[in-house]
Amino acid sequence: MPSALAATALESSSVVGPDVVALAPATLAGVGVGLTDALAWISIGAFMIALLCQWRGATDPARRIGAVAWLLFGIFWLTMVPYYYYEMQSPLQTVLSLAALPLCAYTGYLLVGGRESLLILTKAVAFMGLIYLPAETIPVFRTWLIETTAAQTHYGMELLGYSPGLSEGAYGYESRFDFDPDETVTGRTTYIILACTGIGSMAIFGGLVAAVSAPLKRKATAFAAAIGIIWFLNLARNVFIGLASPWGWFQQDWLVSFMTTYMGAEASRVSFLVAHNYIAQSLSVIALVGITYLVVRIVPEVLAPLEEVLYILSGSEYDLFEALGKEEYRPEGEGVDTGPTAD
Repeated sequence: MPSALAATALESSSVVGPDVVALAPATLAGVGVGLTDALAWISIGAFMIALLCQWRGATDPARRIGAVAWLLFGIFWLTMVPYYYYEMQSPLQTVLSLAALPLCAYTGYLLVGGRESLLILTKAVAFMGLIYLPAETIPVFRTWLIETTAAQTHYGMELLGYSPGLSEGAYGYESRFDFDPDETVTGRTTYIILACTGIGSMAIFGGLVAAVSAPLKRKATAFAAAIGIIWFLNLARNVFIGLASPWGWFQQDWLVSFMTTYMGAEASRVSFLVAHNYIAQSLSVIALVGITYLVVRIVPEVLAPLEEVLYILSGSEYDLFEALGKEEYRPEGEGVDTGPTAD
């Protein structure tokens, strides 16, 4: 669950795909991708049914259906493991996707066991899916996002004095930076994929803001601020990795030796992997924390689903509203259950 959300965020901030990638196993073939998309839509559909039941006052069915939705959501992330491990070669994303299934299953267990407060987190994930899945599964949206991001990234490169041009990249999109392999250090280039558009991180904050009850003006302000920052930082990462890969900014001999010997990397991909999997992803975590802080300042009500995330991760109750002096924003009737008290 929280790992699943983190994996989505990291995927969206993974900025560029390598120009040449190793073939992944059959789970990444057309049938596997179709299964993954189907699991995503089914799980989000189940989340929405659970919320409909809650809205109609049927709390017990809402909890049971929500538990099934969480389990399906965890299985969805499990199907993403081969992609992260074989194609993206990202240890962090692989571990997060593996951790998602037990965490999602545990969330479902808590829901069935009576933790009704988890329905607000269920609502947040449902809205995240409604924002993200159309871009993932509807071709016209996906094409527009990828090609627009590629054009904006190319403009960013031009501002730094590079103008490689764009050509057809993976899956037929005009998204490949057309560097001349005879002129660059590594002979490689990169292309934009959906994960480069920032849509995953945008979906996370959009879902959190949409799930809580707060004045529309504050919610719109928080959403606009989060989207604007994510767009700018994601564009900067696109430019950084898009230049680091062909021009070999991290092709130092000692680093190439380490990555090829201990990490199984191709020598020509070292600069890409260092820039993409280590520098960009580490910075994305810091950026997500900062954006979360900003959103909480504008819409403190999002602390409610964040408290549920902390409970699932730690098994302990946290009162973030009290800790941050935001008690007046706590949803009516909700609070931290500290257990029975002695007379």
